[in-house]
This record gives sequence, C-alpha cells and structure tokens, in this order.
Amino acid sequence: MAAGMYLEHYLDSIENLPFELQRNFNLMRDLDQRTEDLKGQIDSLAKEYTANARTFSSEQKLSILRQIQQSYTKCKEFGDDKVQLAMQTYEMVDKHIRRLDTDLARFEADLKEKQIESTDYDSTSRDSRQKEKKTAKTRSKVKSSDEDGSPKSAQKKVKLLQPGEFNSPSSNFGNVHPSDVLDMPVDPNEPTYCLCHQVSYGEMIGCDNTDCSIEWFHFACVGLTTKPRGKWYCPRCSQDRKRK
Repeated sequence: MAAGMYLEHYLDSIENLPFELQRNFNLMRDLDQRTEDLKGQIDSLAKEYTANARTFSSEQKLSILRQIQQSYTKCKEFGDDKVQLAMQTYEMVDKHIRRLDTDLARFEADLKEKQIESTDYDSTSRDSRQKEKKTAKTRSKVKSSDEDGSPKSAQKKVKLLQPGEFNSPSSNFGNVHPSDVLDMPVDPNEPTYCLCHQVSYGEMIGCDNTDCSIEWFHFACVGLTTKPRGKWYCPRCSQDRKRK
C-alpha cells in the first residue's frame, strides 16, 4: 500500500475525532458546573445548620443533614461520570495513536520488502550481466583458438621446420613414443614428416641432403637415440648416395 493510501485512510479515521473530543469536554465542563452548584448548596445548608443548630428541632436537623449528604452523593456521582468521560477521551485518542503506529509499522515493512525485491532484482541483473560477459569471453577465446588453428598458423609452423634454419625441429612436444601419435588428435592442416608420414613430435633430425623429399625424421623411426656428429643422411638418401 502506498504512503498516500495510508495517510488517506488515517485522515478518514480521525475526521470525527475533534467533534467527539469537543462533546466529551463539554460534558465534563457541564459536570463541573453542576458539581460547583451542589457545593454552593452544601455550603448554604452547612451555614444554616451551624447558625440555627440550637433552635432547630431534631427533625429539622436531620432533614438538613440528609440534604447535605444527598448533595455530597450527587457530587460523587458527577465526579465518577467525569472520570469515565476522561478515560473514554483518553482511550479515544490512544486508539488512533495505536492505529497510527500500526500503519507506520506496515508502511515500513512494505518499504523493506520493496527494497529487498529491488536488491534481488539488481543482484539477478548483475549475475545475468556477469554470465553474459563470461559467455562473451568464452566465445572470444574459442574464436581466438580457431584463428590460431588457421592455415596461416600451419604455414608458419612448416616454415619453422625447414632445414637450414634450425638444426632440429622444436622440441616443445617432449619425448613422445611413435605409438602415442596414433592417439593424438590430428589437425588436417598439420604437415607430416618422416618415413611414418606422421606429424612432428619428440626429437627429430633433419636430413643434410637439400634435395631430400622428406627432410625431417623421428629419432625412433631412423633408429637414433642421440644426435649424431657431423652430417646425417636419411636411409633413402644414404642408399642413393651409395648407388652413385
């Protein structure tokens, strides 16, 4: 419920309060006046009694005393009525104060609930934006990975493997057994070498024959464990040299 609705309902509830309070105050003022009148009568009767006590008969004395007693009883009744009116007036005002406190508590609860909903919405939106950013970063990484696997990159790798530029191919692949190559995912753009027609892996050696059609060979495929000294020719080139 909006703040305007709380205020409107509360103002409607206290619309008649001033008139009710004025009525009770008028009644209490009337009771005060009637009590003062009775007190005046009691004073008159008391003076008459004290002035003529010796001359009054017993019946006259008893009659005046009864009148005084009745007046006091009436004053007490007026006083009790006045107390009741005062309590009624207090309860009337206190009831509206309690209602105002209750409405304020409800209004504060509504505000807190709206703040919690707003916070939850902001948190959900923030999480959603973070997920979108993570997705975008992932897509960017995948795209970058795809670009790294392009033919351009493959050509660069082939260039690095040309003999004469390096004594042996890059050894970043570590020591790998030839049988393990079959279990590796093969890039269709990856160049192949050696007598086994497999991609480069492990330690490799380049044939010193500049006309060699294969150029690079795996150590295991040509029976090597260490790099030989001097020039080295592959088995095919060695046979061709012997024939010559």
